[in-house]
Amino acid sequence: MDIILIPGLWLDGTSWDEVVPALRQAGHRTHSLTLPGMESKDADRSQITLRDHVGAVVQAIDSVSPSGGEIVLVGHSGGGAIAHAAADARPDKITRVVYVDSWPLGEGGAINPYFPAENGEVPLPDWSLFDEEDLIDLGDESRAAFRARAIPSPAGVARGQQHLTDDRRYDVPATVIACEFPSAHLKKWMSQGEPNLLELSKLRDVEYVDLPTGHWPQFTRPGDLAQAILHSITPA
Repeated sequence: MDIILIPGLWLDGTSWDEVVPALRQAGHRTHSLTLPGMESKDADRSQITLRDHVGAVVQAIDSVSPSGGEIVLVGHSGGGAIAHAAADARPDKITRVVYVDSWPLGEGGAINPYFPAENGEVPLPDWSLFDEEDLIDLGDESRAAFRARAIPSPAGVARGQQHLTDDRRYDVPATVIACEFPSAHLKKWMSQGEPNLLELSKLRDVEYVDLPTGHWPQFTRPGDLAQAILHSITPA
């Protein structure tokens, strides 16, 4: 099947490089997206919006399989919100959405309106602004490598409002790969009515896979992340 890999904030398509080989070895076709405005650190991203990123994923869906076929969307972090909106736009074309340390973002929500923005873009913040759970297994060397490769994200993507129109998105099967918090915590928070998880609670077919690490498993546990993705898309 075709696996479209959607990066989170500050990352381009190369962030999946250590995950892709195992997916291809298993016989799948992979498409690691670099979203608009994320082509380089020098790219002009001041006018890029969340809808632009969603549109790029929808275009990839249509290009990958114009006449149908099995398509899986894999979204990391903020890429999960984008994957969900793309599934909303093409619910009949998506076999499964895999949320990597993320979950679906509902109508009117924003990926992250809190990180500081400068000149229409959101640079990778200081590590002190992240929760300790985000940084599990991300040592000093890995943090330095991440910061060296990080590309500022468009403020219009991080802060833009999610817009959804097709309730068939709730029928698209989903997998949540839980990293910094175990899936048992997510289920508990949902049962308590956590607003950020309301959209997740509406999905009708969800499975959970625990992958204990920090927020960037493609860097800290790429092989295990690949296996978790494969497990989620392989028929029992």
